[in-house]
Amino acid sequence: MKANIRAAAAVLLRTVLPLVAGLAVLVLVIAWLAGFFQEKIVAGQGEVAVRTLPDGGQTDVVHPIVQPYFEEAVGTLRAASRTEISSRIMARINEITVRAGQLVEKDAELIILDSRELESKQSQAEASLLAAEAALGRAESDYKRDVQLNQKKVISQEQMDGSTERVKMARANRQLAEQALVEAKVMLSYATIKASQPGMIVDQLAKEGDMARPGEPLLTLYDPQSLRLEVPVMENLAVKLKVGQNLIVEIPTRGNLKIPATVDEIVPQAEAASRSFLVKLRLPRSDDLFEGMYGRLQIPAGQRRYLCLTRSAIEKVGQLEFVDVVGSGNVLERRLIKTGRGREDRVEVLSGLKANDRVWLKSPTETAETPLPESNVPAKNQ
Repeated sequence: MKANIRAAAAVLLRTVLPLVAGLAVLVLVIAWLAGFFQEKIVAGQGEVAVRTLPDGGQTDVVHPIVQPYFEEAVGTLRAASRTEISSRIMARINEITVRAGQLVEKDAELIILDSRELESKQSQAEASLLAAEAALGRAESDYKRDVQLNQKKVISQEQMDGSTERVKMARANRQLAEQALVEAKVMLSYATIKASQPGMIVDQLAKEGDMARPGEPLLTLYDPQSLRLEVPVMENLAVKLKVGQNLIVEIPTRGNLKIPATVDEIVPQAEAASRSFLVKLRLPRSDDLFEGMYGRLQIPAGQRRYLCLTRSAIEKVGQLEFVDVVGSGNVLERRLIKTGRGREDRVEVLSGLKANDRVWLKSPTETAETPLPESNVPAKNQ
């Protein structure tokens, strides 16, 4: 019996003792990582380094500025005068005399269609007119003879009336033949498609050998002098615009080219989905502008208060921006700030500073107040 107890105790010691030892080691490691075995520094005994403005250090003051600001609206350049050239008859295209990008004058020949069938119809109409004129000549000659015979009581009145009717019918036939010839000539003129207005060919939708069908576009023509910026404007801004008002349009693809524009039309109906009005602005003639280009309209939206800071006061650490604010006793306080738009030497401060804060300039620079560019995002007064 005692042997069994001793054996059970030995098994228990072999099982539990490693677990207890491992737990003790784990507790000691956690205590060491927590600094339990290190000397503690009593609060208030550490020394804090105080930075002060160096001798000869230059400072500047954060300037508050109130300026107009503008909202941006994005639109597309479109021509007010745009024409899709199509045929009035069905015929095969023999020749296209223009190409995309070419300037053309009014009545310039653009497309020449196969006109053999139309020429044949014109010849038939000319022959019909000759026959009608000949018939009218015979009828008039017979009428003159019958008038003389009727006066001599040689023919009856019924015969005289028949002669009169034949003259009228011959004249009507000649008139029909003349109109048919005019129609044939007009149809033949449709075989040569001409420009209805001066402008630029912007798209060629057919090629030589294709079949031209009535109403089917073959070329696209627009007048470069009629370019307008069509832009949807939010209703709270559109209601402030007036026809004839002068604004500024920026063309990003032309190096942010800024050109004057005049409000030409405001469509008096708002889009329900976007709550915007379509505004069309007339642009000056320019060889650098083409239909379909992207433009931004600068719309006056009120005034905004800016905080203006000299760039040389900013120290960048990665993506973070810091400045040293000079306090009482020339003590420097490091602050994290956020900046917005700016120019070469000055920038807008969005957060981290307030008006009239004095900051340390890291390098000498011109500190004259420079107005900031107009921002597209309204900000509250700080």
